[in-house]
Amino acid sequence: MTARFSANTGFLWTDLDLPGRIRAAHAAGFDAVEFHDEAQRGDLAAVAAALAETGLPVCGLNVRMGQSAGCAAIPGQEDQARRDVDAAARTAEALGAQALHVLAGRSGEDGDRAAFLRVLRHALAVSDRVVLIEPICQQAMPGYFLHDIDQAAAIIEDISDRRLRLMFDCFHIQTATGDCTAAFARHAGRVGHVQIASVPGRNEPGVDDMLDYARLIPAMQAAGYGGAFGCEYRPRGTVEAGLGWRARLLAEIQPSA
Repeated sequence: MTARFSANTGFLWTDLDLPGRIRAAHAAGFDAVEFHDEAQRGDLAAVAAALAETGLPVCGLNVRMGQSAGCAAIPGQEDQARRDVDAAARTAEALGAQALHVLAGRSGEDGDRAAFLRVLRHALAVSDRVVLIEPICQQAMPGYFLHDIDQAAAIIEDISDRRLRLMFDCFHIQTATGDCTAAFARHAGRVGHVQIASVPGRNEPGVDDMLDYARLIPAMQAAGYGGAFGCEYRPRGTVEAGLGWRARLLAEIQPSA
């Protein structure tokens, strides 16, 4: 099995509007796209037209992020979180996005876990998409409520719905745990989407990187992951100038796939 790559338009080609980012991803040879919350803030018809033109599938999109990186676990924000879920669900339906990422928000230790679970159940009720939750490391986002992979796994177990899945961001997991490979092995059955970037710089995968994606990606696939790998990294220069990482990685992993 070879690897498929999804361009994360929240990080890539940020000088372009969203339809332009989609067309750039297609021109650069990506297999899919995924969004932060830019689709809800743009011209939905123009986005849909760019997707139809390029034929790129949408792996997923985020609910409204705002200054707090979502709000589903912030005390007193449950009604707003539900509205954000509703808006994202409508966008996901319109664009054929495969998954909806519900962000917990920056609430620190005072986060409302019970409210977060209620918002997640609401997301599962109003949308037939996969619903994702993502542990985000404290080093990158201090105060984010959902910051530990075991914490996320416990929430998934509590809700017990096959459509609630883990967004496994290798940058965050490696930074938080120091062992991305072991963390994936423990939670492979809960993973709905994987994102990649270098550690510690969060730049192009394989560039000054403590992670060996040529080994890690086949291991994830062997453990049952069949989805695209979301490229949520910060380009060191232009996206196109740094794309050599992808050919180098594919050349390394294809012989053992």
